Amino acid sequence: MNTLSKGEILTVGFMMFSIFFGAGNLIFPPALGQAAGSNLVPAILGFLTTGVGLPLMGIAAIAFKGGRYIEFIREKTYPWFATMLLVILYLSIGPLFALPRTGAVSFEIGIRPFLTDSTLMLGQLAYTGAFFGLSYYLALNPNKLIDRVGKMLTPALLIVLAILFVKAFVSPLGDILMPTGSYVDAPYAQGFQDGYQTMDLLASIAIGTLVVNSVRMRGVTGNRAIGKVCIVAGIIALALMACVYGSLSYLGATSASVLGHSANGGQLLADAVGIFFGPTGNLILAIIIGLACLTTCCGIASGAAWYFNKLFKNKISYERLLLVIILFSFAASNIGLTQIITLAVPFLVTIYPVVIVLVVLSLLDRFIGWRRSIYQWACDITLAFAVVDGLNAAGIHVPVLNAVLADYVPFYSIMMGWLLPAIVGAVIGWVVSLFRTAPSEEAAKE
Repeated sequence: MNTLSKGEILTVGFMMFSIFFGAGNLIFPPALGQAAGSNLVPAILGFLTTGVGLPLMGIAAIAFKGGRYIEFIREKTYPWFATMLLVILYLSIGPLFALPRTGAVSFEIGIRPFLTDSTLMLGQLAYTGAFFGLSYYLALNPNKLIDRVGKMLTPALLIVLAILFVKAFVSPLGDILMPTGSYVDAPYAQGFQDGYQTMDLLASIAIGTLVVNSVRMRGVTGNRAIGKVCIVAGIIALALMACVYGSLSYLGATSASVLGHSANGGQLLADAVGIFFGPTGNLILAIIIGLACLTTCCGIASGAAWYFNKLFKNKISYERLLLVIILFSFAASNIGLTQIITLAVPFLVTIYPVVIVLVVLSLLDRFIGWRRSIYQWACDITLAFAVVDGLNAAGIHVPVLNAVLADYVPFYSIMMGWLLPAIVGAVIGWVVSLFRTAPSEEAAKE
């Protein structure tokens, strides 16, 4: 069998949506909408490019390689590159950023509205302690309860969001104001970079094999057939995510005149729900998002601990690694949601361009073939420019270098200076391949 029924494809599409759309993703579109104001449309289009389009491309790339994407990267780049990439991916979607964010987001949206300034710090410590303690217990003792709860939570969350969106469109909070910050001159580019915060492209590399295996278990054979099913299912997931992101960004855009500019999207969403539905609405949202973040935390923590256990060849037990990951995430979550988001920006600005280039090249691999130099040069040059962008995002500036690059490299001023160099690197890699001999079929098989 080379395809699935429409109902089965729809099921896979909803599964992809539930994998990529976590409760943490709720906080970025409202913040974008509030800052972008009247430039909402180009800003959200940029966000959808990286927050929706690129994860779909990542899944397609993995699908067309039959789920063996890490092995493919190892063959096309350097022996150590795939391992380093996976370590970075699991750290970023694990204890460094995504895991602390699950605790911070659920606290910001679900608990903070019920606390006063005097009880805020103690309340956050108590909540995150209970949250990560329970996450540790559940990840230590995996069972079908988490999967079942997760399957119920996605529809429940979508229903609550649908009610919120209808209310936001029928009775907007206020007027859409003028854009602020980078959204004034470069709304698409800023939205593009905001989409990095979803980390869904990184997640697609780490967990994309799960989607591929799910399609294969349904009887689809052949990499191209699997890829086509994943693309169609991905479009379904893309459409759902685009609707949710678009509605959330509109909610944010209409909130600034009433709420002012919130510290983060979590506060914005909590305040908006409070205005629309009162304390009862906040309570319902708190329960749903709290449970959604809990299941996400368990899944990510378990996956990261399992990976590092295999990486260390069982020299460090799964239980000990899980404990370290949970304790680090607990400590990091208490620095606050705004700080977590801020700290993530330089890292994501550095790593995302390299992953984007890898995914795009792998989708073109049927034309690239044996020419490893294209991957190597493109990734090397992209990384060099992305590191400079990352340093600038972290506030570490080299004035002379920045002045030269701003004059000669397109899009450098909006932290996308890697784009043209990546293309140049691919061209250089192709030229280098002209002086090399294609391997024989026997050698290629070896």
